[in-house]
Amino acid sequence: MKLSYYPGCTMKNRAANFEESLLFSMERLGVEIRELARWNCCGTVLSLSEDDAMRQLAPVRNMLRVKEADASRVMTACSMCFNTLKRANDRVKADPALLKRMNAFMTDEATDYDGDVEVVHTLEILREFKADATAISAKVVRPLSGLRVASYYGCLLVRPRSVAFDDVENPVLLDELVRTLGGRPVDWSHKAECCGAYQTVDKPKVVADRTYEILSDAREQGADVVAVSCPLCAFNLDHRQDITRRMYPDFEGIPVVYFTQLMAIAFGCDERVLKLDLHDHSPRSVLAERGLL
Repeated sequence: MKLSYYPGCTMKNRAANFEESLLFSMERLGVEIRELARWNCCGTVLSLSEDDAMRQLAPVRNMLRVKEADASRVMTACSMCFNTLKRANDRVKADPALLKRMNAFMTDEATDYDGDVEVVHTLEILREFKADATAISAKVVRPLSGLRVASYYGCLLVRPRSVAFDDVENPVLLDELVRTLGGRPVDWSHKAECCGAYQTVDKPKVVADRTYEILSDAREQGADVVAVSCPLCAFNLDHRQDITRRMYPDFEGIPVVYFTQLMAIAFGCDERVLKLDLHDHSPRSVLAERGLL
């Protein structure tokens, strides 16, 4: 399998642990990842204004990069990039007048975008492997035995319903992946709760409240780690544990990892792939206790 890949900005810096583990894991699965040339920021969040075509340019322009790669679909692992790209793409597909306006704006592009690119998340690609029950499990050389994982989907994989590829109330794809990797998925109530998103910029205490509720629930259900698919969720649930502890003295905290790091571990990666130094609260000790490092 060959896949065009849109990394997004954060994967190249603070979330390099996300990208390195993603590339390692997909290579082990026999997927050839081809990063788009000349990609630009997705725009970070989809503009909800009705008359705001200008803010659709950033995500839509990336669709032209996919076409330049002679591809018809593009994969991204970042939940925020996925949500933004897919919603913008779906919007212009459903509105020929808007698509025409987009192409008129992009006068420096060699071709027009005709709306025929599909945006998919890594978890959707992994779901395709389920056609062969052993496609993923056969690659596991270091099972996540005994590791209890709370899979955190947050908002952007399941909302709005139009872009969701899993059950919006009780998503299960991450849990199924954890089970395939030999881990123990935790049943918990906060798997699709919002982490506070960009409130972290000017209202970190709001995010601390969310972090307290989300991570406390994961710990109460016996989780060893929380697995995420969004760099912003990772920042809020990992980095904001310090302010959370100051606000809530009873807060114990819990390590936060990317689901791709769990895959890479199970597939036998070298520890350097995990880039654990990028975690504010390292999962090293709990992983070592389970014999996974």
